[in-house]
Amino acid sequence: MGQQVRDGFVELYGTEPEGVWSAPGRVNLIGEHTDYNDGFVMPFALPHTAVAAVSRRTDGVLRLHSADVEGGIVELTLDALTPESDKNWTAYPAGVLWALREAGHPVTGADIHLSSTVPSGAGLSSSAALEVVVALAVNDLFELGLPRWQLARLCQRGENVYVGAPTGIMDQTASACCEDGHALFLDTRDLSQKQIPLDLAAEGMRLLVVDTQVKHSHSEGEYGKRRAGCEKGAALLGVDALRDVSYGELDAALARLGDEEEVVRLVRHVVTEDERVERVVKLLESGDTRAIGPVLVEGHASLRDDFRISCPELDLVVDTALASGALGARMTGGGFGGSAIVLADVADVDGITKAVEEAFAAAGFTAPRVFEAVPSPGARRLS
Repeated sequence: MGQQVRDGFVELYGTEPEGVWSAPGRVNLIGEHTDYNDGFVMPFALPHTAVAAVSRRTDGVLRLHSADVEGGIVELTLDALTPESDKNWTAYPAGVLWALREAGHPVTGADIHLSSTVPSGAGLSSSAALEVVVALAVNDLFELGLPRWQLARLCQRGENVYVGAPTGIMDQTASACCEDGHALFLDTRDLSQKQIPLDLAAEGMRLLVVDTQVKHSHSEGEYGKRRAGCEKGAALLGVDALRDVSYGELDAALARLGDEEEVVRLVRHVVTEDERVERVVKLLESGDTRAIGPVLVEGHASLRDDFRISCPELDLVVDTALASGALGARMTGGGFGGSAIVLADVADVDGITKAVEEAFAAAGFTAPRVFEAVPSPGARRLS
């Protein structure tokens, strides 16, 4: 796709770009809604990427174009960029340049042409891929020298403040820092990272992503409500973040919350989910990959019953996959639609896929999109 995007840039701007970069979407193996609670997450990069051809400008102008969106070049003035003023796709790349300049980095403009194979609205971080590919390109071209984790932080700031979406740090860090053949064990409090080998094919297994085609938008209220509820729980328990409530102390902590039924549910999910991430790390490091299946199922039940962010389509994927022999399954991503992941033996993949497709047809749902998730490289320069 790199050459295609390079050619598109030449056609649009009449000159060769200074370089071409890519950044992947991600799927989260385990650790959902823990990132904004200073907890643990475990994403890995997908082979689906956002690709950007970019050249510098010196006149304070940012020109943006996407091969995936109808319309011509969008021209913006860097000095005029204002948080939450842009409700279009251009807010994501523009927000990155806004955040870099706010942090004092000398960015003087750019011509950018983008194209992405990351499914939009599927909970696979298409927006983070867009942000990270632009951040990496600008970091290289303007020789800013920022490390990957810091680029991820600035992308998150762009999304939080400029776009106005209250997302955690996981998606941008996964896109920027994941490695081929590994899942990323990330502590979102101190951003310490550990690459955990994840070679399912070598053990005769596959991880499927089932995109339900149900679209969600984080900027809408439900995500923000859950986040506020988690913050309320931390405040009531007198801790900085729910990360500070240990799994062993959970029952006592929930008892202290009394009749705050909603807060109790949210706290219970976050604390048990952090413990599930740590359990999956131990299982993978000990070579017992198959045993992570039941942990994924526990995670789905917690997201469905305690966090209450599943939907009929996601539950149908999980229930059908498990009934058809899957080793484990759960919803992944922000919720209210998007995708589920299914861990299965190679021999069972076709049967599970067919069963899920038939179940969706019988329920009158839009046909799902099913593909294999292979742990892939993080953001990089292509040319």
